[in-house]
Amino acid sequence: MREIVLDTETTGFDPLSGHRLVEIGCVELFNHLPTGSVFHRYCNPERDMPEEAFKVHGLSADFLSDKPLFAEVVADFLEFIGDAPLVIHNAEFDMRFINAELARLGFPPLPMSRSIDTVMMARKRFPGAQANLDALCRRFEIDNTHRTKHGALLDSELLAEVYLQLIGGRQPGLELGGGKGNGGGGGATASTIEVKREFRAPRPHAPTEEESAAHTAFVGKLKNAVWLRE
Repeated sequence: MREIVLDTETTGFDPLSGHRLVEIGCVELFNHLPTGSVFHRYCNPERDMPEEAFKVHGLSADFLSDKPLFAEVVADFLEFIGDAPLVIHNAEFDMRFINAELARLGFPPLPMSRSIDTVMMARKRFPGAQANLDALCRRFEIDNTHRTKHGALLDSELLAEVYLQLIGGRQPGLELGGGKGNGGGGGATASTIEVKREFRAPRPHAPTEEESAAHTAFVGKLKNAVWLRE
């Protein structure tokens, strides 16, 4: 099964207020494991970068000024994700921005039904606990020390590991074939598990005199019961 872990960075919180997508990162999964195939693009938002957003991801307007417009990367993006389910942390946020960018170009929106929201998964599994990406990395002992700022590709790579843990982790004794390229491939093959059991000799158990007498009396009652029925 092919899935795409996806994350974006933006200039703000609301695309309806003129905020734009500035980075998109995707990691391909096959049978829930990364294949090594990724999609990563920075995009020129054609506007300034608010200080609050810059503090989150560190992407300045100057850095993004020579990057392609979303219109120039949209075809490659849609080809990469194909029709695969989209694994997203706080899916409603990212889907709103992606669909706003698609709408500007006349493309149909991606349906929310395609998304798998790992925030909702985490809240259901750990009620009352923090569900942000850093907290989940700590919970599952995933090394995120290199995450000093948000980054779409880095966060997608971390989320792929978190997602694997949220769905139960790698199953022991099961080898999952990784897909190749955008289409994926391979399949799941079960490996043989050898279980070594310690041999224990049977313990001798000789009945006591009381147990032998009780047994003899019980057998006698059975014989008498049979004789009476006959």
